[in-house]
Amino acid sequence: MVSGARSGQALAEEVLETAMRQLSGDGEALFTGRDAALTRFAGSRIHQNVSEHDATLRVRAVDGGRSGVASTNRLDADGITEVVARAVDICRRSAPNPRPSPLPPANAGGMSDVGYVTASAEADPDRRAEGARAVIAAADGAKLDASGAFSTDAVTMAVANTNGLRSRHDVTQAKLLTVMTGPDRASGYAQATSPDVADIDAAAVGAEAADKAVRSAAASDIPPGEYDVILEEYAVQTTLEHLSWNAFSALAVEEGRSFMELGRRVMGENVSIWDDGNDPSGLPSAIDFEGVAKRRVQLVTDGIATGLVHDSATAARAHEPSTGHALPAPNTFGPLTWNLFMAPGSSSKEAMLAATERGIWVTRFHYVNIVHPRRGVLTGMTKDGTFLIEDGRITRPVRNLRFTEAIPEAFGRIDAISSGTRLLAAEYSGITARVPALRIRAFSFTGATAAESDG
Repeated sequence: MVSGARSGQALAEEVLETAMRQLSGDGEALFTGRDAALTRFAGSRIHQNVSEHDATLRVRAVDGGRSGVASTNRLDADGITEVVARAVDICRRSAPNPRPSPLPPANAGGMSDVGYVTASAEADPDRRAEGARAVIAAADGAKLDASGAFSTDAVTMAVANTNGLRSRHDVTQAKLLTVMTGPDRASGYAQATSPDVADIDAAAVGAEAADKAVRSAAASDIPPGEYDVILEEYAVQTTLEHLSWNAFSALAVEEGRSFMELGRRVMGENVSIWDDGNDPSGLPSAIDFEGVAKRRVQLVTDGIATGLVHDSATAARAHEPSTGHALPAPNTFGPLTWNLFMAPGSSSKEAMLAATERGIWVTRFHYVNIVHPRRGVLTGMTKDGTFLIEDGRITRPVRNLRFTEAIPEAFGRIDAISSGTRLLAAEYSGITARVPALRIRAFSFTGATAAESDG
């Protein structure tokens, strides 16, 4: 990552050490620097290319149970002095927290560039435009309109605290997504994500979205009810993303809003889920926002709840080390899983389809919300390719349906898991997951209004 003539690493070190010298008491400083570039297309035309460099310093001053947080993107000497002074003043004026978040020790940190690919950091507009044109060509060939974006990012995150901790992680991400639309409510979606821009096969992304859109035209209604489903990887990723908000956090368990009870069976014995920010087959994030090196956490093992993610606050109360899953201070939400994995099986989507007498093929979900955190009940809509399965084959497209389902219970009814997995990124939260496709028995669809079906 480059900021003027200085690398992001050098800038991060200079800014953090300046902040540490300014702090008169205890505290931490978090540097985040990002070079982001985006080529956007709509109506099957490239219409925007933007790039942005931003770097931010966030300072947390700590005095016993009191703390104060301030941030700035003015990183000259005066800007750093001013933000440190604001954090200290806020700390002095704040009420004591009966459950403070301690500063991590020096040995909790780490340095990493796993997931950093120079080609992604240096990708130019021509590279992204070439990918966008490949997607648009697939849409043109099928008489569809394509919209979407091809982004390439390079990020440096670094943390220092007054205990002597020094941490840094440099990482890149390339992401191409598209939605194609056509007559008769036709729509199709596809996405590819990787730390390495060379892994993005734009032609394949375009072909996948076009195929879904062509086959989804002239969809018709089916009644709500329980159907066997094949969830493509997009739908599985969104499901795990929403479980991450509530299920896998130690704070969620403390507050009684999670179904996770360690040692108890919570899903089927063919389900294993874990979080690993150091696995290069994912989209790595090797440290958290407190600078703690991330640990692999086995969340569900053969259907049994076996682990939770911690930040420094929950770890201190549990008398355990942090697993490296803290969000930026001030944080009342608790720790969060960012790098999820679900174990593959031995099946394929083709075999799942052939084994389904009557069911629904789901490409992806959207408008998903948590209905009952304690039971893991989610509700949301299907989108961009929902099809009726009869006698082992897809027979026709169906209009989008609302599902309402207790996911732990549904994951207890999985009877096939694909051997292949895909790395996918959430569109807004940044949570990533490498997941297989699933076949689930008796998945509950509760209907949809006409407006929802067309959404």
